[in-house]
Amino acid sequence: MKYGKNYAESLKSYDHSKVYDSAEAVNIVLNNAKAKFDETVELHVRLGIDPRQADQQVRGVLVLPHGTGKTKKVLVIAKGDRADQAQAAGADFVGAEEMVQKIQTENWFGFDVMITTPDMMGVVGRIGRLLGPKGLMPNPKSGTVTMDVAKAVAEVKAGKVEYRLDKTAIIHCPIGKKSFGAEKIVENFNALMDAIIKAKPAAAKGQYVKSVSLTSTMGPGVKVNYNKL
Repeated sequence: MKYGKNYAESLKSYDHSKVYDSAEAVNIVLNNAKAKFDETVELHVRLGIDPRQADQQVRGVLVLPHGTGKTKKVLVIAKGDRADQAQAAGADFVGAEEMVQKIQTENWFGFDVMITTPDMMGVVGRIGRLLGPKGLMPNPKSGTVTMDVAKAVAEVKAGKVEYRLDKTAIIHCPIGKKSFGAEKIVENFNALMDAIIKAKPAAAKGQYVKSVSLTSTMGPGVKVNYNKL
């Protein structure tokens, strides 16, 4: 496989067969984030569980200590006082049936997160087939179906992330930007890993964490010593 110049140089800068402590791994990732934009640092965790089993799902939300570095655009589907509260909390878009219709008829997806109140889920459900594949369908487990829309908006704006197992038993999650510096990235890393470890399903047998790696948007992955977590 032929790599770009920066990627090839990054591979030579460390032993990519070695497993590093988290702080050392973060430093390697940041040193190799050589793109001209502020690269995102991502955490990838492979778990030793079967994602096909309902009792072995790993999913949750967490407000990272230092956020993600990305300001997400929030759409709130609500009416009356809840709509006013969402607006006051800093939601980018607020509406009800008219916003659902806009998505349905105009294929509009100018938002990153949709939050709704339970009474509006029937309306939102009409466009479930559009929202689902994009990962935008509100869900009580992720805190996006709630009566406390103001709190939900504030958490998203503060850097709340959702972690969930994919079909290959891997969790992929952003934990900050290169510009954060090593200390903040390590603190975000520790907070997210702590949440994932605490979310271990009771039905999980054997080794729970199989591998942990960190990478930047354009850089190679660095293996992290998960035995010390």
